Amino acid sequence: MRLFITGIFFLIVSLAQSQIYDPVSFKPDVQKIDDTHYALSIHASIEPGWHLYAQNVPDGGPVPTQFEFTTSDAYELNGSVSEPQGHVVDDPIFEMRIKYFSDSAEFQQVIERKTAEAFSVKASVEFMVCNDESCLPPTIKEVVFELEATAATLNEEATKPLQKTNEVEEQTVPKNGDATKSESTEVEVVNAEEQDTLTLKEGDQPIKKPNSDLENTKAEQEEEAADSRNLISIFILSFLGGFAALLTPCVFPMIPMTVSFFTKQSKTRASGIKNALLYGLFIIVIYVVLGSVVVAIFGADSLNALSTNVWFNLIFFGLLLVFAFSFLGAFEIVLPSSWVTKIDSQADRGGLIGIFFMALALAIVSFSCTGPIVGTLLVESASQGGVAPIVGMLGFSMAIALPFALFAAFPGWLNSLPKSGGWLNTVKVVLGFLELALAFKFLSNADLVLQLHLLERETFLAIWIAVFGGLALYLFGKITLPHDSPLAHISVGRLSLGLFVLAFVVYLIPGLWGAPLQWISGFPPPAQYSESPYGVGNTKGVSGTSIELPPHAELGPLDLVTFKDYEAGMAYAKKVNKPVMLDFTGYACVNCRKMEERVWPEPQVQQVLRDELILISLYVDDKKELPEAEQYVSETTGKKIKTIGNKWSDFQIKHYKANAQPYYVLIDNEGENLNDPRAYDPDVDSYLSWLQEGIKNYNNK
Repeated sequence: MRLFITGIFFLIVSLAQSQIYDPVSFKPDVQKIDDTHYALSIHASIEPGWHLYAQNVPDGGPVPTQFEFTTSDAYELNGSVSEPQGHVVDDPIFEMRIKYFSDSAEFQQVIERKTAEAFSVKASVEFMVCNDESCLPPTIKEVVFELEATAATLNEEATKPLQKTNEVEEQTVPKNGDATKSESTEVEVVNAEEQDTLTLKEGDQPIKKPNSDLENTKAEQEEEAADSRNLISIFILSFLGGFAALLTPCVFPMIPMTVSFFTKQSKTRASGIKNALLYGLFIIVIYVVLGSVVVAIFGADSLNALSTNVWFNLIFFGLLLVFAFSFLGAFEIVLPSSWVTKIDSQADRGGLIGIFFMALALAIVSFSCTGPIVGTLLVESASQGGVAPIVGMLGFSMAIALPFALFAAFPGWLNSLPKSGGWLNTVKVVLGFLELALAFKFLSNADLVLQLHLLERETFLAIWIAVFGGLALYLFGKITLPHDSPLAHISVGRLSLGLFVLAFVVYLIPGLWGAPLQWISGFPPPAQYSESPYGVGNTKGVSGTSIELPPHAELGPLDLVTFKDYEAGMAYAKKVNKPVMLDFTGYACVNCRKMEERVWPEPQVQQVLRDELILISLYVDDKKELPEAEQYVSETTGKKIKTIGNKWSDFQIKHYKANAQPYYVLIDNEGENLNDPRAYDPDVDSYLSWLQEGIKNYNNK
């Protein structure tokens, strides 16, 4: 019994370590639009935890989902394949905005029928899926739509409902399965709107036709849940922006004046508090309406698309420059004086209408200070899309309105307010420097999209060093700008902020020589988008010295000597008598990059990889074709192996019964495992222990 239980335990462990994934299935559907037009729908069912990438992915990102339809005289494609809204995220590894789908997605292609005879439409879907721990190699699945003859050839059966036969045949490149073979499922569907069930062949299980309305609602709910964290960030950032606006010369002096007006003009204290609360509420309404107008003009969905548009980024680069120069004192942005006069006249009416126009007057009079902040927040929130501009204006206006309500309720607190003075202009200037630095992020986005290499990483960092260096000099009193008051001494607060900015400048400088600068990750262009990938003045590699490479080897991540061919790497390992680490990876594998950028750089891990192991990296998504003589039919999948990526994926499936990446295997010079393989593991200590265990087992052989 003990032996039996022990055997079951090791079987379970083995299955957990060697698992073949196939998380996406496709079901086709045909919907008649009119006599000649049909909608071919491909419904993707995605297992929980996995996600499928959209059709449009920026260069250098993961493999997008792509559709290819066979050409025929029987039909003609109308437009391109449409897709659902999906989730859009800022990917920290690829440093780009990427759209993906989870749980389910429905793609649709409209065709125009050219014949009344029966015909079929074949479509191949190439895609890539990932979860939080691994990515699978690119896969191709074939979808077949069968359209039967129409009434023109059926005559007496002209009123018979149109039927179709759907076939889904899997054709993986490479095939992500071991014993799993190609399956073909035929499904006959009654294509009538009042029927929602599929008529299956004998032996099949009954299934229900997907309800597209319910799926769309579910997708929207998932989208809202995924974006809620971004909306909270927008709200907090906008609230802080509103607090910064309070400390400007246009708004801060208005607090005691407005509160005193309400408390003195009201007959009772309760009435004064109520009027002040209404005043704050109307401030919130005014700014929220402004955010709503932005969404209404541009559209909630289009705002997000604009964030990667070249012209969008160039226009807002110019706007932020204008805002920055305004805050620095070059000029003031003011609204027409006639507006102020008309609104002031309405504010004298009293009652709710008068209070509303008092709030509107504050928004207009303070525009020279709040306008640049509001504009910047709208730009940032617009890049998030959806209702983000409305949420941003809610956070901003709440910060503006809150002091008026609090000081009206507790007027004694007014005595604790600092007096107006030159420090208010200092706040404006600091905001101007921040606006100037942020402006170049938008210019950088446009340059990256166009790949002009005009604002590469070193240039961007040099600009930021200059901007924040200028801010440090200003805070230390070495630079004065228009509207500044004479500075007899530096306050402790100003000195502390100046030291913090100076420390930030010192932190930025090593970035010119290749430092990762994780504090500002996502703001400067990625490391590879630079004049010198290894930093200024370093063309040899991270160590600054040349590395002698063995035959067939090249420099991989962290300048580790890497083989991309199994046989060549194994031959060298035997020659130098070292164990081998097989690194099943991919060019578009997100978690592979995470391991290479967050785990491998740790000194102890890097030392083991550099000195004690031979690294063989096998890229399962390498599209280079094998020589025709080396192409073969896989024993495990029955598919023809045509590319280098196919070869290494098939190798992983055949020998290790796994198809996910990253996947690490420690072996001796004969190809025998030294310990259990390891998948994605961001725990540095755990990964290091695994490496040391394998090396110890090799030395004990």
